[in-house]
Amino acid sequence: MAEEWSAWLPPQALQTLRWGGFYSVEVQPGLRMVSLNMNFCAHENFWLLINSTDPADQLQWLIGILQESENNGEKVHIIGHIPPGLCMKSWSWNYYHIVNRYESTITGQFFGHTHLDEFQMFYDEETLSRPLGVAFIAPSVTTYVNLNPGYRMYYVDGNYSGSSRLVLDHETHILNLTEANNRTASPRWRLLYRAREAYGLETLFPADWDGLIKTFLQDDRAFKNFWYLNHKGHVSEPCKDTCKTTVLCFLRSGRSGDPQLCDSLGSAVPYGDIVKSVKLRAMC
Repeated sequence: MAEEWSAWLPPQALQTLRWGGFYSVEVQPGLRMVSLNMNFCAHENFWLLINSTDPADQLQWLIGILQESENNGEKVHIIGHIPPGLCMKSWSWNYYHIVNRYESTITGQFFGHTHLDEFQMFYDEETLSRPLGVAFIAPSVTTYVNLNPGYRMYYVDGNYSGSSRLVLDHETHILNLTEANNRTASPRWRLLYRAREAYGLETLFPADWDGLIKTFLQDDRAFKNFWYLNHKGHVSEPCKDTCKTTVLCFLRSGRSGDPQLCDSLGSAVPYGDIVKSVKLRAMC
């Protein structure tokens, strides 16, 4: 992999890529991108039975990168496959702690894995009430399972002095398979929604997403709209009761195995049942 990517990555990035499949690059002056190897947090990785805390010292390396970026006034975007809230507990909690410490440096987190269009929240560790980060989870281009292909585009504060580098908006495009299969014309990608417009948000700061979860809790119509967009415009069944509680708990859970993050939902559904429901979701 390092040989194939050598035309795109600097020598220092290739060094850590060879070591553990993770790396960091400067995208623009003032903006650094960190790519994490999420195999080191995956429940399916049985090697983590030996060391699930910080395999390959990836998180220790991440701390070093973030500290250097903080010293240099850089903003950092983190990308990876598996959202941290679905990782093994020890890794997930350590990552959550890092996000808390470097909340002013990390201005974007971008993941996939679930094939759905969603997000997960990060809160301050002291009270678990102040939203300080959000992991954006983009939909998949694959149809697995019973979904339209989709992709997401992000609009980020631009390259100028003092830029926040925060996500300003994002939009999801889909290919409607039902429509494509009923037509003789070529398949056509179309805009499904823009986040700020669809959810009535002025900004996409962590506090806005936290407020949106609270809206979903009280407003079934708003939640149904999210459920439709969450499935890229193809919903096979409604989501109520335990299903809705599971989804809202998932959105609040930037770290795994913490029932306190879902206490505010006021649901009688046991946390163990929520965890089981999440594990039943089809992911790659």
